[in-house]
Amino acid sequence: MSQAEAAGTGRREQRDLRAVGPDRAPLSEGQRIGIAQRFQALVPRRRRQAPRSFGRVGSLEVCLAETRDEIRQAQALRYSVFYEEMSAVPSTTARMRRRDEDPYDAICDHLLVIDHDAGAGGGCWQRQRRPVVVGTYRVLRQARAERSLGFYTQGEYEIAPLIARLRSDYSFMELGRSCVLKPYRNKRTVELLWHGLWTYVREHKVDVMIGCASFPGIDPEAHAVPLSFMYHHALAPEKWLCRAHEHLHVPMDMLPKDKLDARAALKAMPPLIKGYLRLGAFVGDGAVIDRQFATTDVLIVLPVENIDPRYFGHFGAPDEVKSRIAGQT
Repeated sequence: MSQAEAAGTGRREQRDLRAVGPDRAPLSEGQRIGIAQRFQALVPRRRRQAPRSFGRVGSLEVCLAETRDEIRQAQALRYSVFYEEMSAVPSTTARMRRRDEDPYDAICDHLLVIDHDAGAGGGCWQRQRRPVVVGTYRVLRQARAERSLGFYTQGEYEIAPLIARLRSDYSFMELGRSCVLKPYRNKRTVELLWHGLWTYVREHKVDVMIGCASFPGIDPEAHAVPLSFMYHHALAPEKWLCRAHEHLHVPMDMLPKDKLDARAALKAMPPLIKGYLRLGAFVGDGAVIDRQFATTDVLIVLPVENIDPRYFGHFGAPDEVKSRIAGQT
């Protein structure tokens, strides 16, 4: 793309984005796709410089995707996990491309864990030279969301009033599409992904992380124990409280507080949700059934000021910018 073409795309983008906002009508699917495609056109096809690395441990490195190819690798990983391993229902296009993709991919940053040694053969001539994406997180900062499609989470939860109420004091960032390839679901990979995420949060001065986390399946009653436990012990206070949209809202308080076994509830939680709660996250009011991904979703709200300080010794304090594992090999 020439400088003139890029400038023209930018001007068209500005005109489209001015039509997006809390006082405007919701964008149609066609408008969303059109905006996302023009954002995507600005993503370089090939790398122009070394990847933005947040650290490396052995053969694993955590970095930001910078090219279309790297984003497509993340989409292919998501398809493998969500659609092939789990029970998400792919569209015809997704099935043909074997990628989980939507318009938000073009406006989000994609955090990757890559394995530099994956697929190595028995000899030097058989060794794969291209790193393999084995973990990913999709992140969307508030400023970029407000210039384009808004937050994905708004489709399930009423987060707009919360953000509007606190926007003068807090900067929000959405987390989503987190997954790790099955052989890599271990402490080292997950901690590496969190090191990258935490470094990104500090670099961009993010105050609040928000997004949906999921239980498998579309029967909330199958998760009555952990959902009830979260409602009684981790429901957001008034300052941070958001509620699922009324037509999607599934009550979480299925069991009374005095009938819950905390040990059983924690054991029944997916590791990601349990990790958020240990960090100091709150949950929103109501679960939501996501039929496309065949999950039962809960809203996670994690203010940085609420993170348990004991984790700073490992991941770094909020006022540190550089990752504590940057430069390691």
